[in-house]
Amino acid sequence: MSETISCTPEIATFEAPQLQCNEDSWGPCELPEAFKDIPYQPFSKSDRLGKISDWTGTAQTDKKFSNKYASQFGGGSQYAYFHEEDETTFHLVDSARIQKPPHQRGRFRGNMRNNRSGRGRGARGGVQVGGMTTLSKSASKLRDQRRGTTRKWGMRGPPPKIRDASVTVRPDWVTIEEMDFPRLAKLSLPSVKEGEDIMTCGTLEYYDKTYDRVNVKNERPLQSVDRIFHTVTTTDDPIIRQLSKTQGNVYATDAILATIMCCTRSNYSWDIVIDKIGGKLFMDKRDNTEFDLLTVNETASEPPQEDGSSLNSPRNLAIEATFINHNFSQQVLKSGEKEPKYKFDQPNPFIGDDEDGEVASVAYRYRKWDLNNGITLVARCEHDAVLKMPQGDTQFLTIKALNEWDSKIANAVEWRQKLDTQRGAILANELRNNSCKLAKWTVQALLAGSDQLKFGYVSRAHVRDSSKHVILGTQQFKPQEFANQINLSMDNAWGILRCIIDICMKQKDGKYLIMKDPNKPMVRLYDIPDNTFDSDEEGEEGDDGEAFQPMYGFSAAAPSSAAAAQSNTTATAADQSEKASG
Repeated sequence: MSETISCTPEIATFEAPQLQCNEDSWGPCELPEAFKDIPYQPFSKSDRLGKISDWTGTAQTDKKFSNKYASQFGGGSQYAYFHEEDETTFHLVDSARIQKPPHQRGRFRGNMRNNRSGRGRGARGGVQVGGMTTLSKSASKLRDQRRGTTRKWGMRGPPPKIRDASVTVRPDWVTIEEMDFPRLAKLSLPSVKEGEDIMTCGTLEYYDKTYDRVNVKNERPLQSVDRIFHTVTTTDDPIIRQLSKTQGNVYATDAILATIMCCTRSNYSWDIVIDKIGGKLFMDKRDNTEFDLLTVNETASEPPQEDGSSLNSPRNLAIEATFINHNFSQQVLKSGEKEPKYKFDQPNPFIGDDEDGEVASVAYRYRKWDLNNGITLVARCEHDAVLKMPQGDTQFLTIKALNEWDSKIANAVEWRQKLDTQRGAILANELRNNSCKLAKWTVQALLAGSDQLKFGYVSRAHVRDSSKHVILGTQQFKPQEFANQINLSMDNAWGILRCIIDICMKQKDGKYLIMKDPNKPMVRLYDIPDNTFDSDEEGEEGDDGEAFQPMYGFSAAAPSSAAAAQSNTTATAADQSEKASG
């Protein structure tokens, strides 16, 4: 049986793919799986992408073809090229006219013709590029030598000053928390109600209104007032010890609270000891520290520099400012046995039976604040004087003094020339150079409920003599209005305090220390041994390894009981005057 073979050839088949027609734009209609979640930037083959390899371009922007390298689609920046200038390059724009040499016919003409294109306005000491003059390395080095600085690569301005910490961190201290200032500045605790008075103590003198008429032409010498100032810390206060049994669970003084609330404005290092006992927090300053000294030009662009025993070293200026504040706050009062005084319900709790000398005019308000979530703050606040108003009511004052030391070194306006005519400019300069100190004064006035915050302008009688001063004028503000002027938010201040309280409340009972880092904008909370800073130790060792000496004008003895607390950390203006003159 024979097979039948078909001779018909097989025809090849071709299946056409499915074509997608994009009628709205170019490209596929659907996004493939491989390209999902990838940033998309419209691109055209006609885009001009030569900028990244344009080595002939000048530093000056081409105004005629500003969009020479821009995409025709625009709107996106995923693949855009940005040319970042080197920030370390120093450019000098010289608008001064070049002094032309005297015309001499036929002389140097050819040389001038050849150099005309190379040297233009501002081409001295460097190479001119695009209308800007780039200093050569030698010229830049000479500039830095004149400034007294050595610039490192990428550094602007003089090298930062390395400051010492207020207390040496010991190896057995454990870091619990680091709180940087940018985060603290964003905290807020709104709607904290006005403090409620628990107890009022002390006696106040009336303010002398004649000092409101003092001016530069009618200046008054600052007198040395021989009075005692008590700066008792929290746990040495017998009233707070008594109140801690029945009211509140967080205890502090107005100075300690102001330091914490205004910490984001501080540059110098400071520290506060926190004891947690049975679920209660006691905030204290350490013994024999300079916590109560007032800083000078702390927030200035060029703060005072350490120069041994120089008259204008930071510590000597702080001593001088504290001396001025104590004397000014007492000199502007109507003192005398026959003058009327304003007495609170209770006497001054820090005056002992063996107290020698006259006590400064001061009154204490023990107040409490409800910070929510079971946190009740009890603090001791202070008033400096009272003022009788024409309507018959009495206003409480907080009196502080701003001091001028050397306007040339401080790069400030001289007060004797501008205080009467441009007081606002002088105050603005003080707000810039002493932002932290003024903010703390304002917070203390707000916590105490003072009706007025009165400033005195005190200057040295002679620039090179820190023992003699003159009063050039006074100025008063309402504390809340002044807080608004200096951009001080009490909501943020309460938020910072509440944040630190919450962190401490979560810890076990013990001793803790919060310290401002001397060289970084942050505060750290340490867990320290219970016997740290005990008063029975032979001496606290400072940063240089030597025992702390008694603070200028302040007692070094630590109290062993509530009765001894009455004489703790006292200062007399007479002692300050002797040390300042010495």
